[in-house]
Amino acid sequence: MKKQTNTNLIIRSTLALAWALALVIWSPLQSQSAEPVAGTNMTEAKMMERCQEMMDQKQKMMAEMKTQDAELTAQVAEMNSAPADKKVDLIAAVVTHLVEQRTAMHARMEKMQDEMMPHMMQHMQMGKESMANCPMMKGMKDMKGMDHN
Repeated sequence: MKKQTNTNLIIRSTLALAWALALVIWSPLQSQSAEPVAGTNMTEAKMMERCQEMMDQKQKMMAEMKTQDAELTAQVAEMNSAPADKKVDLIAAVVTHLVEQRTAMHARMEKMQDEMMPHMMQHMQMGKESMANCPMMKGMKDMKGMDHN
């Protein structure tokens, strides 16, 4: 029973970490390069198109995270139901999988942060209405009221 409680704690902690990372890093996974901030005369329509591309990529990232969570859940279920002589190997596989996911998430975070700053700077140059109309900013406002237990 204690092993199952520890495993459940690991799963919940991992899912909470993944959710927190998703909330912090919600811009694109594989964004096309952002237009340079300096000297850009981007139209509002072009900017909103770029915002939508970033939101689409965020949705893709969230779907990938759901798939990863399902894979981990299946791995943990297999680990929990395995005979004692197989558990150590299965635990090692789960931990390895978690570390690989976390490493990949950190790489995504760096890339997203590098892409998000120029995007927000473009909005700032276009005026406060531009930033207020950005779908990503609207999404952040919606997330503030969510309960993330």
